[in-house]
Amino acid sequence: MSTAGTSAYDSHGHLPPLVERAVAAARAHGFPYSCRPEQGRLLHALAGGARGSIGETGTGFGVGLAWLACGAGDGVRLVGVERDPERARVAAGLFAALPAVEVLTGDWERIGERGPYDLLVLDGGGQGKGDGPAADVERLLTPGGTVVVDDFTPATTWPPLHEGRPDLPRRFWLEHPALRSVELRLAPDLSTVVGTRTLPAAPG
Repeated sequence: MSTAGTSAYDSHGHLPPLVERAVAAARAHGFPYSCRPEQGRLLHALAGGARGSIGETGTGFGVGLAWLACGAGDGVRLVGVERDPERARVAAGLFAALPAVEVLTGDWERIGERGPYDLLVLDGGGQGKGDGPAADVERLLTPGGTVVVDDFTPATTWPPLHEGRPDLPRRFWLEHPALRSVELRLAPDLSTVVGTRTLPAAPG
């Protein structure tokens, strides 16, 4: 989630109706931290590759989950987790007409209750950015599944730095032994790390 994510939609039209409703809910509740449109478009595209299930931490008022739901194919199950009960209640209401979408209330670790996932978006917990341990992608992803870790400032050096110090969370995801990962620049001030869980080696 981005600090000014909700306001970033002020100059973006032609949104999917479900995304528009989620953005309106975030605005109505004064919530600034929605996923940005650039990230939303990426999530929409990645959701199309999921075959069984998609998970998201830090659902907020459902903007990112709405992008995912709009991109997912028929029969794909979506699970979001939001720790704030009121935000979770509003988000659940937004998706009430979509039985494939479930919003859980609680800490991000609850995402493990419904996994593993073909696509896992770490937007509010599990990134290893000072909010506790990083998510265990070998447990939470299907083989070949994809994890998205958002809201990085684009790297300009290697090793990457954050506020003049080594950017350990970014290196964790880019060098994770179970993932093939890449950093994608989505805007001049925004990048995300996308990693695919490596498939097991074929028997000898």
